[in-house]
Amino acid sequence: MSKYTRREFIVTAGKAGALVALAGCSVGKETSTRKIKPGKTAAAQLAVASGKDPAAMVAAAVAALGGMETFVKQGNRVVIKPNAAWARTPENAATTNPKVVAAIVELCKKAGASEILVVEHAIDKPAEMVFNITGIRPACEAAGAKVISAGNQSMYRRVAIENCKILTEEQVIKHVLDADVFINVPVGKCHSDTKVSLGMKNLMGVIWSRQPWHSSDSVHQCIAEFCTAVRPDLIILDANRILLTNGPKGPGETKEVGQVIAGTDPVAVDAYGATLFKLKPADVDHIRIANELGLGEIDLNKVKIVKV
Repeated sequence: MSKYTRREFIVTAGKAGALVALAGCSVGKETSTRKIKPGKTAAAQLAVASGKDPAAMVAAAVAALGGMETFVKQGNRVVIKPNAAWARTPENAATTNPKVVAAIVELCKKAGASEILVVEHAIDKPAEMVFNITGIRPACEAAGAKVISAGNQSMYRRVAIENCKILTEEQVIKHVLDADVFINVPVGKCHSDTKVSLGMKNLMGVIWSRQPWHSSDSVHQCIAEFCTAVRPDLIILDANRILLTNGPKGPGETKEVGQVIAGTDPVAVDAYGATLFKLKPADVDHIRIANELGLGEIDLNKVKIVKV
């Protein structure tokens, strides 16, 4: 099996209004031979670390899941996807705290990663400015990672998405497809289109064009269906400070939560994240739909939550 197939792609059939444009020509589409089967194969587990030191919380949360060595093996190529789309400082809580991302880089290095890439498709331009203002570039380069702007369409590959209602394909960042280990590192914030932006919503940053999804009344369905195709090996949710109003870019009202949440179940991570905004997980449509698609556990009473 190639490194690409390791990304666990499922792909879907169907169409919906403005999203028909996503399908395009099917020539050259790639599909995965590795599928995510509906239903839960193991009890979901989350590690929730609390404190004031972002790096220490990352280390504690990952340790509670067995350590980074559980995910990253000697010689692995790791791709980390933070939320670094906007030219905002960490205090604005619109982007992932650079101390969180740098701590993940350091843990991956210690686990033996041969290459660590921090990849983002920035919305504000130029990307170099965005990565500097967010603090992502200086923090991650100092920790030993390479920061890459996925702002050129040649950096994407077309991937078929099968057996879903809306999405038929997407253009996905090649680095994500080729990674041995893919780590999703969102920041918790509100969002004008989707109520919240957490782990699954953050994956919109690995596709070439977000606009067709946002232009559709089926954005929640798109988010959930895409997660059948791109599944991170590990999700680490930055909830040091969350954005409560005027998301996703801010500035707006923020709240110090002082938490980092780690897990492998994308639905469980987002379900927990929704509660930080005083929302019931099922009230966020893409979380509910992802649960219905068998991508994870939405009922936090059925999730083993380890607090550290």
